[in-house]
Amino acid sequence: MGGVGAAGRMVPLEGGVFLQGGADADAVPGDGEGPVRAVRLAPFAMAQHAVTNERFARFVRATGYRTQAERSGWSFVFSGFVGPAAARVARGAVAAAPWWWAVEGACWRRPEGPGSGLDHRAHHPVVHVSHDDARALAAWAGVRLPTEAEWEYAARGGLEQRRYPWGDELTPGGGHRCNIWQGSFPQHNTAADGHVGTAPVGTYRPNGHALFNMAGNVWEWCADWFGTDHPAGDPLMDPRGPQAGTARVLRGGSYLCHYGHCNRYRVAARHAAVPDSTAGNVGFRLAAAHP
Repeated sequence: MGGVGAAGRMVPLEGGVFLQGGADADAVPGDGEGPVRAVRLAPFAMAQHAVTNERFARFVRATGYRTQAERSGWSFVFSGFVGPAAARVARGAVAAAPWWWAVEGACWRRPEGPGSGLDHRAHHPVVHVSHDDARALAAWAGVRLPTEAEWEYAARGGLEQRRYPWGDELTPGGGHRCNIWQGSFPQHNTAADGHVGTAPVGTYRPNGHALFNMAGNVWEWCADWFGTDHPAGDPLMDPRGPQAGTARVLRGGSYLCHYGHCNRYRVAARHAAVPDSTAGNVGFRLAAAHP
């Protein structure tokens, strides 16, 4: 086991009662963001940053672990990042989302497939990791994935029912606070926020809990199975989601999110994916019992 220090800096959070969920008119139908509900959480700790390539590499060196993408031999890469070498081994695009290409050889070590690598990306979030991959590192580090309720509490940074971790304006004072798609998706990204793909994990200002990149950059796996029927309670005590399911919760949005395409970088927004899925915009951060 790597020990808790292997998880990176953990920020202690008091927990208590907060309002989870949202009622935004522009929520994605069927995502189950609402109703807004009172939730009580026990104290816990959340990693200040998403797990980086450097930290994941340390885990792999210590354990010899091979990720889901490495075992299956392929993963999903955004079409705009597929270079000539990767294009030659691409299995094709997803019919319903043609900006995603299944590329042989794409994995955490080669985020864009053959011809790519991790040069200058040690402090970027690791991607192409499945839910099982995330749990494996967490177990080695002696910690765990956050529940969905813990993730949202942490992302809100002490603000109640605001759209983003910093407030209700996406770019307060004209300044960018997260890494999302700027321009027309998927044709042109202006990179007005400073990044086309992933950004280093310490980019932009932290929220009120001193946590970085709780919106945009990469989707983050949560421990919960995904469900849209939220149990009753006043308040709900440490909710854990359904006892079983087919997909796990993802939170936070990614560098590919755009208002007209996927505005799930709002704090209340939710997404889901099957646990063994991997893609170039999916990572994770860790949580633990209160220190």
